[in-house]
Amino acid sequence: MLIRDKKHFSAGIIMALSFFGLFVLIMSPVFNGMNGLEYADDIFNKLSKGSANFSPKVAKNNEKFMGKQFTAAVKFDKIEDAQRISMVLTTAGAKVEQKEGALKIEGDLGKFLAVVIRDADLMYENDGEKIKSTYGYEEKNVMKDWWVTLAKIDKSLQESKDFAGAKMVAEVNKKLVETSYNYYKIEPQKVTDRAGIMSGLLAFYVIYTLWWGYALYHIFEGVGLTAKKAKVKKEV
Repeated sequence: MLIRDKKHFSAGIIMALSFFGLFVLIMSPVFNGMNGLEYADDIFNKLSKGSANFSPKVAKNNEKFMGKQFTAAVKFDKIEDAQRISMVLTTAGAKVEQKEGALKIEGDLGKFLAVVIRDADLMYENDGEKIKSTYGYEEKNVMKDWWVTLAKIDKSLQESKDFAGAKMVAEVNKKLVETSYNYYKIEPQKVTDRAGIMSGLLAFYVIYTLWWGYALYHIFEGVGLTAKKAKVKKEV
């Protein structure tokens, strides 16, 4: 390889080596037992959880469904799944009739969803032991059953043209059940409490990206690979 500009080439090599050296450090478990990516991911998960609590708004929306009766028909491939979920639904106050893998569910929609909201709040607060003691099995599996069952209830209500009820069920499922499951065991933090480190991480990301770009730029300059504007041909 022919080096045309040793100054640019040396600068590029030094920047590239320091870039990879820092990359090795970032990928090492030196940040409270985590590598840099895990550490940054942990911080942003905590910050996002701190701003993802939709429970008060959803609970308020659910108030108008108190006293509203609903009927839904859902089906599961395995009878044991239907039996387990029938127990969960009954514990939540719904009336359930089971025929093999099929369930017919009836009850007060507002009161029924209030129990789901309560369970989601417990998960959001990382208090899954109360859910486990209520239903008799692992809290994450309970929430997974809620997620699957509510999706089926949503579909059943839409088929019976109870669109308002279906929308409320979907809102509870997506904003509370799904969110609380994904954020379980993560401690929420406010952006204002970690503004400094968040800004630092974002600034580092930008600088580190530019660092690699300038390393390549200097190396290419050093070996004479430069982009030049094409000459305009003059017509004779």
